[in-house]
Amino acid sequence: MTDIDSFAARLHALTDGRASPPRVKDGVMTIALDVGGLGKAQREGVSAAIREGALTVEGVEDVRIVMTAERRAPRIIAVASGKGGVGKSTLSANLAIALQRAGMRVGLVDADIYGPSQAKLMASEGRKPQAREKKMIPVESLHGVPMLSMAHLVEPGKALAWRGPMAGNALGQLVDAEWGDVDVLVVDMPPGTGDIQLSMVQKHKPMGALIVSTPQDLALIDAARAISLFEQAQVPVIGLVENMAGYVCPHCGEASDPFGHGGAEIAAAEMGLPFLGRIPLAIDIRRQSDAGDPPAAGDGPHANAFRAIGEQVAAWIRDRAA
Repeated sequence: MTDIDSFAARLHALTDGRASPPRVKDGVMTIALDVGGLGKAQREGVSAAIREGALTVEGVEDVRIVMTAERRAPRIIAVASGKGGVGKSTLSANLAIALQRAGMRVGLVDADIYGPSQAKLMASEGRKPQAREKKMIPVESLHGVPMLSMAHLVEPGKALAWRGPMAGNALGQLVDAEWGDVDVLVVDMPPGTGDIQLSMVQKHKPMGALIVSTPQDLALIDAARAISLFEQAQVPVIGLVENMAGYVCPHCGEASDPFGHGGAEIAAAEMGLPFLGRIPLAIDIRRQSDAGDPPAAGDGPHANAFRAIGEQVAAWIRDRAA
Protein backbone atom coordinates (compact mmCIF):
# COMPACT_ATOMS: atom_id res chain seq x y z
CA MET A 1 0.00 0.00 0.00
CA THR A 2 1.03 3.64 -0.56
CA ASP A 3 1.24 6.22 2.24
CA ILE A 4 -0.60 9.52 1.75
CA ASP A 5 2.54 11.68 1.59
CA SER A 6 3.94 9.65 -1.30
CA PHE A 7 0.62 9.83 -3.10
CA ALA A 8 0.42 13.61 -2.58
CA ALA A 9 3.77 14.05 -4.35
CA ARG A 10 2.62 11.82 -7.24
CA LEU A 11 -0.69 13.69 -7.39
CA HIS A 12 1.05 17.06 -7.90
CA ALA A 13 3.10 15.69 -10.81
CA LEU A 14 0.13 13.81 -12.31
CA THR A 15 -2.12 16.90 -12.41
CA ASP A 16 0.52 19.59 -13.11
CA GLY A 17 -0.37 21.22 -9.81
CA ARG A 18 -4.12 21.34 -10.52
CA ALA A 19 -5.12 19.19 -7.53
CA SER A 20 -5.44 20.23 -3.89
CA PRO A 21 -3.64 18.24 -1.18
CA PRO A 22 -5.62 15.04 -0.53
CA ARG A 23 -7.69 14.76 2.64
CA VAL A 24 -8.88 11.46 4.12
CA LYS A 25 -11.74 11.06 6.58
CA ASP A 26 -13.62 7.87 7.44
CA GLY A 27 -11.96 6.04 4.55
CA VAL A 28 -12.96 8.65 1.94
CA MET A 29 -10.27 10.70 0.16
CA THR A 30 -11.41 14.13 -1.06
CA ILE A 31 -9.51 16.04 -3.74
CA ALA A 32 -10.36 19.34 -5.45
CA LEU A 33 -9.29 19.35 -9.09
CA ASP A 34 -9.04 22.49 -11.25
CA VAL A 35 -10.26 21.42 -14.71
CA GLY A 36 -10.26 24.88 -16.28
CA GLY A 37 -9.15 24.60 -19.92
CA LEU A 38 -9.34 20.80 -20.00
CA GLY A 39 -11.53 18.98 -22.49
CA LYS A 40 -13.95 16.20 -21.51
CA ALA A 41 -11.54 13.40 -22.42
CA GLN A 42 -8.71 15.06 -20.47
CA ARG A 43 -10.90 15.53 -17.40
CA GLU A 44 -12.02 11.93 -17.47
CA GLY A 45 -8.49 10.64 -18.00
CA VAL A 46 -7.01 12.65 -15.13
CA SER A 47 -9.89 11.73 -12.82
CA ALA A 48 -9.48 8.03 -13.57
CA ALA A 49 -5.74 8.19 -12.92
CA ILE A 50 -6.31 10.03 -9.61
CA ARG A 51 -8.91 7.49 -8.50
CA GLU A 52 -6.71 4.54 -9.40
CA GLY A 53 -3.76 5.97 -7.48
CA ALA A 54 -5.82 7.06 -4.48
CA LEU A 55 -7.23 3.59 -3.92
CA THR A 56 -3.70 2.29 -3.38
CA VAL A 57 -3.34 4.53 -0.30
CA GLU A 58 -3.68 2.64 2.95
CA GLY A 59 -7.06 3.19 4.60
CA VAL A 60 -8.74 4.72 1.53
CA GLU A 61 -11.93 2.92 0.48
CA ASP A 62 -13.52 5.56 -1.73
CA VAL A 63 -12.47 8.70 -3.63
CA ARG A 64 -14.38 11.96 -4.04
CA ILE A 65 -13.08 14.33 -6.73
CA VAL A 66 -14.55 17.84 -6.71
CA MET A 67 -14.00 19.50 -10.08
CA THR A 68 -13.67 23.28 -10.28
CA ALA A 69 -13.19 25.58 -13.26
CA GLU A 70 -10.88 28.05 -11.57
CA ARG A 71 -8.43 29.42 -14.09
CA ARG A 72 -4.85 30.02 -13.14
CA ALA A 73 -3.04 33.06 -14.44
CA PRO A 74 -0.73 32.19 -17.34
CA ARG A 75 2.94 31.73 -16.57
CA ILE A 76 4.80 34.70 -18.05
CA ILE A 77 8.02 34.36 -20.02
CA ALA A 78 9.58 37.76 -20.68
CA VAL A 79 11.75 38.18 -23.79
CA ALA A 80 14.07 41.12 -23.21
CA SER A 81 17.16 42.95 -24.38
CA GLY A 82 19.07 45.93 -23.10
CA LYS A 83 18.74 47.80 -26.41
CA GLY A 84 16.65 47.91 -29.56
CA GLY A 85 17.51 46.49 -32.95
CA VAL A 86 18.70 43.05 -31.83
CA GLY A 87 15.70 41.10 -33.18
CA LYS A 88 13.90 40.60 -29.86
CA SER A 89 10.42 40.89 -31.38
CA THR A 90 11.19 38.39 -34.13
CA LEU A 91 12.53 35.98 -31.51
CA SER A 92 9.40 36.49 -29.36
CA ALA A 93 7.00 35.69 -32.20
CA ASN A 94 8.94 32.59 -33.21
CA LEU A 95 9.32 31.47 -29.60
CA ALA A 96 5.55 31.65 -29.08
CA ILE A 97 4.99 29.45 -32.13
CA ALA A 98 7.79 27.06 -31.16
CA LEU A 99 6.32 26.63 -27.66
CA GLN A 100 2.92 25.98 -29.19
CA ARG A 101 4.44 23.31 -31.44
CA ALA A 102 6.04 21.83 -28.31
CA GLY A 103 2.54 21.18 -26.94
CA MET A 104 1.89 24.27 -24.82
CA ARG A 105 -1.09 26.62 -24.89
CA VAL A 106 0.59 29.94 -25.67
CA GLY A 107 -0.41 33.60 -25.84
CA LEU A 108 1.67 36.56 -27.00
CA VAL A 109 1.77 40.12 -25.60
CA ASP A 110 3.51 42.95 -27.43
CA ALA A 111 4.67 45.03 -24.47
CA ASP A 112 6.63 47.47 -26.63
CA ILE A 113 3.99 50.17 -26.14
CA TYR A 114 5.76 52.84 -28.21
CA GLY A 115 7.00 50.63 -31.04
CA PRO A 116 4.67 47.62 -31.40
CA SER A 117 5.58 45.20 -34.17
CA GLN A 118 3.94 41.87 -33.28
CA ALA A 119 0.75 42.60 -35.24
CA LYS A 120 2.83 42.71 -38.43
CA LEU A 121 5.01 39.74 -37.48
CA MET A 122 1.93 37.61 -36.71
CA ALA A 123 -0.24 38.89 -39.60
CA SER A 124 -2.97 40.31 -37.33
CA GLU A 125 -2.84 43.96 -38.43
CA GLY A 126 -6.17 45.75 -38.61
CA ARG A 127 -7.89 43.48 -36.10
CA LYS A 128 -9.51 44.94 -33.00
CA PRO A 129 -9.92 43.06 -29.69
CA GLN A 130 -13.37 42.75 -28.14
CA ALA A 131 -14.03 43.13 -24.41
CA ARG A 132 -15.89 41.11 -21.81
CA GLU A 133 -16.49 42.35 -18.24
CA LYS A 134 -13.90 45.11 -18.66
CA LYS A 135 -11.26 42.66 -19.89
CA MET A 136 -9.93 42.52 -23.43
CA ILE A 137 -10.33 39.34 -25.43
CA PRO A 138 -7.11 38.55 -27.35
CA VAL A 139 -7.00 38.61 -31.13
CA GLU A 140 -6.45 35.25 -32.84
CA SER A 141 -3.43 35.21 -35.13
CA LEU A 142 -3.23 33.15 -38.30
CA HIS A 143 -0.84 30.81 -36.51
CA GLY A 144 -3.23 29.87 -33.71
CA VAL A 145 -1.51 32.00 -31.05
CA PRO A 146 -3.88 34.49 -29.35
CA MET A 147 -2.22 37.88 -28.95
CA LEU A 148 -2.57 41.51 -27.94
CA SER A 149 -0.60 44.57 -29.00
CA MET A 150 -1.03 48.33 -28.89
CA ALA A 151 -1.04 48.04 -32.68
CA HIS A 152 -4.52 46.49 -32.30
CA LEU A 153 -5.76 49.54 -30.38
CA VAL A 154 -4.33 52.62 -32.13
CA GLU A 155 -4.26 53.88 -35.70
CA PRO A 156 -1.30 52.65 -37.77
CA GLY A 157 1.63 55.04 -37.60
CA LYS A 158 0.18 57.12 -34.78
CA ALA A 159 2.70 58.12 -32.12
CA LEU A 160 1.77 57.56 -28.47
CA ALA A 161 2.79 60.59 -26.41
CA TRP A 162 2.32 58.81 -23.09
CA ARG A 163 4.29 59.14 -19.89
CA GLY A 164 5.47 56.11 -17.94
CA PRO A 165 2.38 55.54 -15.72
CA MET A 166 0.00 55.62 -18.71
CA ALA A 167 2.16 53.17 -20.65
CA GLY A 168 2.41 50.93 -17.58
CA ASN A 169 -1.38 50.89 -17.18
CA ALA A 170 -1.82 50.01 -20.85
CA LEU A 171 0.61 47.13 -20.50
CA GLY A 172 -1.29 45.89 -17.46
CA GLN A 173 -4.51 45.70 -19.50
CA LEU A 174 -2.78 43.63 -22.17
CA VAL A 175 -1.33 41.16 -19.68
CA ASP A 176 -4.50 40.92 -17.56
CA ALA A 177 -6.73 40.17 -20.55
CA GLU A 178 -9.13 37.21 -20.82
CA TRP A 179 -6.56 34.60 -21.92
CA GLY A 180 -8.82 31.58 -21.48
CA ASP A 181 -6.91 28.30 -21.36
CA VAL A 182 -3.51 29.85 -22.20
CA ASP A 183 -0.91 28.52 -19.76
CA VAL A 184 2.19 30.34 -21.05
CA LEU A 185 2.28 34.01 -22.00
CA VAL A 186 5.27 35.19 -24.03
CA VAL A 187 5.78 38.91 -23.39
CA ASP A 188 7.85 40.85 -25.93
CA MET A 189 9.38 43.47 -23.62
CA PRO A 190 10.34 46.96 -24.75
CA PRO A 191 14.11 47.50 -25.00
CA GLY A 192 15.96 48.95 -22.04
CA THR A 193 15.49 48.92 -18.27
CA GLY A 194 13.12 51.82 -17.60
CA ASP A 195 9.73 52.41 -15.97
CA ILE A 196 7.69 50.06 -18.18
CA GLN A 197 10.11 47.16 -17.71
CA LEU A 198 10.26 47.72 -13.95
CA SER A 199 6.45 47.95 -13.66
CA MET A 200 6.04 44.75 -15.65
CA VAL A 201 8.52 42.82 -13.53
CA GLN A 202 7.21 44.08 -10.20
CA LYS A 203 3.48 43.78 -10.90
CA HIS A 204 3.29 40.63 -13.02
CA LYS A 205 6.37 38.73 -11.75
CA PRO A 206 7.44 36.69 -14.82
CA MET A 207 8.22 33.03 -14.28
CA GLY A 208 11.44 33.56 -16.21
CA ALA A 209 13.22 35.81 -18.69
CA LEU A 210 15.00 35.09 -21.95
CA ILE A 211 17.65 37.60 -23.05
CA VAL A 212 18.39 38.35 -26.72
CA SER A 213 21.63 39.92 -27.94
CA THR A 214 23.72 40.20 -31.06
CA PRO A 215 27.34 38.99 -30.76
CA GLN A 216 28.86 42.48 -30.67
CA ASP A 217 30.30 43.92 -27.47
CA LEU A 218 27.97 46.96 -27.27
CA ALA A 219 24.84 44.79 -27.42
CA LEU A 220 26.26 42.44 -24.78
CA ILE A 221 26.91 45.34 -22.41
CA ASP A 222 23.24 46.32 -22.66
CA ALA A 223 22.12 42.69 -22.36
CA ALA A 224 24.03 42.48 -19.08
CA ARG A 225 21.96 45.41 -17.79
CA ALA A 226 18.75 43.60 -18.68
CA ILE A 227 19.99 40.50 -16.87
CA SER A 228 20.81 42.63 -13.82
CA LEU A 229 17.25 44.03 -13.79
CA PHE A 230 15.71 40.55 -13.63
CA GLU A 231 18.21 39.31 -11.08
CA GLN A 232 17.45 42.26 -8.79
CA ALA A 233 13.74 41.45 -9.11
CA GLN A 234 14.49 37.77 -8.38
CA VAL A 235 13.19 36.64 -11.77
CA PRO A 236 15.18 33.64 -13.05
CA VAL A 237 17.01 34.15 -16.36
CA ILE A 238 16.36 31.12 -18.56
CA GLY A 239 19.33 31.88 -20.80
CA LEU A 240 20.79 33.93 -23.65
CA VAL A 241 20.10 33.75 -27.38
CA GLU A 242 22.59 35.11 -29.90
CA ASN A 243 20.75 36.69 -32.83
CA MET A 244 22.12 37.83 -36.21
CA ALA A 245 24.95 35.34 -35.74
CA GLY A 246 26.60 34.78 -39.09
CA TYR A 247 25.59 35.59 -42.66
CA VAL A 248 25.83 33.35 -45.71
CA CYS A 249 25.81 35.17 -49.06
CA PRO A 250 22.95 33.75 -51.16
CA HIS A 251 24.96 34.30 -54.37
CA CYS A 252 28.47 33.06 -53.61
CA GLY A 253 27.85 31.03 -50.46
CA GLU A 254 30.62 32.76 -48.53
CA ALA A 255 30.03 32.96 -44.76
CA SER A 256 30.86 36.09 -42.76
CA ASP A 257 30.16 37.54 -39.31
CA PRO A 258 29.16 41.23 -39.64
CA PHE A 259 28.39 41.47 -35.91
CA GLY A 260 31.03 39.05 -34.68
CA HIS A 261 30.51 35.48 -33.54
CA GLY A 262 30.12 33.72 -30.21
CA GLY A 263 29.95 36.83 -28.03
CA ALA A 264 26.66 35.88 -26.36
CA GLU A 265 27.83 32.33 -25.74
CA ILE A 266 31.01 33.59 -24.08
CA ALA A 267 29.03 36.12 -22.02
CA ALA A 268 26.59 33.41 -20.90
CA ALA A 269 29.46 31.23 -19.73
CA GLU A 270 31.05 34.12 -17.83
CA MET A 271 27.74 34.89 -16.08
CA GLY A 272 26.95 31.25 -15.36
CA LEU A 273 23.83 31.27 -17.54
CA PRO A 274 22.65 28.74 -20.15
CA PHE A 275 23.33 29.56 -23.80
CA LEU A 276 20.18 28.59 -25.69
CA GLY A 277 21.45 28.89 -29.27
CA ARG A 278 22.03 31.28 -32.13
CA ILE A 279 19.87 32.56 -34.99
CA PRO A 280 21.62 33.55 -38.24
CA LEU A 281 21.41 36.86 -40.05
CA ALA A 282 19.35 35.57 -42.97
CA ILE A 283 17.32 37.34 -45.65
CA ASP A 284 14.66 34.60 -45.53
CA ILE A 285 13.98 35.27 -41.85
CA ARG A 286 13.54 38.96 -42.59
CA ARG A 287 11.27 38.35 -45.58
CA GLN A 288 9.07 35.83 -43.80
CA SER A 289 8.83 38.05 -40.73
CA ASP A 290 7.79 41.07 -42.78
CA ALA A 291 5.17 38.91 -44.49
CA GLY A 292 3.68 37.77 -41.16
CA ASP A 293 4.89 34.20 -41.63
CA PRO A 294 7.38 33.45 -38.83
CA PRO A 295 9.89 30.73 -39.83
CA ALA A 296 9.06 28.67 -36.70
CA ALA A 297 5.64 27.95 -38.22
CA GLY A 298 7.24 26.05 -41.08
CA ASP A 299 10.13 23.68 -41.69
CA GLY A 300 13.77 23.96 -42.67
CA PRO A 301 17.01 25.02 -40.95
CA HIS A 302 15.71 28.39 -39.73
CA ALA A 303 12.58 26.79 -38.29
CA ASN A 304 14.77 24.19 -36.60
CA ALA A 305 16.94 26.90 -35.00
CA PHE A 306 13.90 28.56 -33.40
CA ARG A 307 12.36 25.20 -32.52
CA ALA A 308 15.51 24.08 -30.69
CA ILE A 309 15.35 27.21 -28.52
CA GLY A 310 11.62 26.69 -27.94
CA GLU A 311 12.15 23.09 -26.82
CA GLN A 312 14.73 24.19 -24.25
CA VAL A 313 12.41 26.89 -22.91
CA ALA A 314 9.49 24.41 -22.81
CA ALA A 315 11.61 21.94 -20.84
CA TRP A 316 12.63 24.71 -18.43
CA ILE A 317 8.99 25.71 -17.88
CA ARG A 318 7.85 22.12 -17.31
CA ASP A 319 10.70 21.51 -14.89
CA ARG A 320 9.86 24.62 -12.86
CA ALA A 321 6.11 23.89 -12.94
CA ALA A 322 6.50 20.30 -11.73
